[in-house]
Amino acid sequence: MSDELEQKIKDLEVQVQEGAPAWVVTFGDLMSLLLCFFVLLLSFSETDKAIYKDVAGSLAKAFGVQRKLKVINVPKGITMIARDFDQQIIETRKKEDIGKEVIKEIESRFQDMKDLLQVDISKDGMTIRLMGESTFDSGKAEIRARMIPLLEKIGSVLKKTKDNIIISGHTDNVPVKGGRFRSNLELSMARAASVAQFLIHQSSIDPRRISTMGFGEYRPIESNDTSRGREKNRRVEIILGTLPFAKQPKKSPLSIF
Repeated sequence: MSDELEQKIKDLEVQVQEGAPAWVVTFGDLMSLLLCFFVLLLSFSETDKAIYKDVAGSLAKAFGVQRKLKVINVPKGITMIARDFDQQIIETRKKEDIGKEVIKEIESRFQDMKDLLQVDISKDGMTIRLMGESTFDSGKAEIRARMIPLLEKIGSVLKKTKDNIIISGHTDNVPVKGGRFRSNLELSMARAASVAQFLIHQSSIDPRRISTMGFGEYRPIESNDTSRGREKNRRVEIILGTLPFAKQPKKSPLSIF
């Protein structure tokens, strides 16, 4: 009997298949995690309108679809980044329109000085650069009469915007001799202030939007080794950008004690 029992046990051991190796459990866990990861990615994704239209059009051409269907509700993907990006594009286009108006005025009335009048537009803002003696006589801070019409045009255009206006004055590195200003720094600040006062009083721009800065000879855009370079460094820049307003201090209640 014992021999027969041992033989049956051996037969059963042969029939029982060996289990899966231990690494299969870890592999199964990994696949489950990857599935969850891709499901999350799909749930976070957004449908891009432009890509959707391109894909739909390509499929229509590929399958020979000739019929045109009016799509009322196109799938939209709106995220905070997309909204901010669209807003930046709108603001840049506004600044481009402003710059075009100023350039048109320069080309129509200031052809002989167009090399000294520049308009630079970027995503960060717009800069109107008045260089050389186009706006001021040498060593002085009074605006030349000839430039008043252009500044009036600039003021009327800037008044339509809501951005802050930064006016910065710059000079070359030739020391100031005589006159009411003791240094190039004082001269640059006075010139910036003159343009700011003009925009406030003549163009009726809100003074809270305007700020002035004077840099003297310390921020040149060209080399001061040539007369042409010094001419470009003597400039006033009107910058249209964004600056945070200072918060008004809260009024504290009066205390008797």
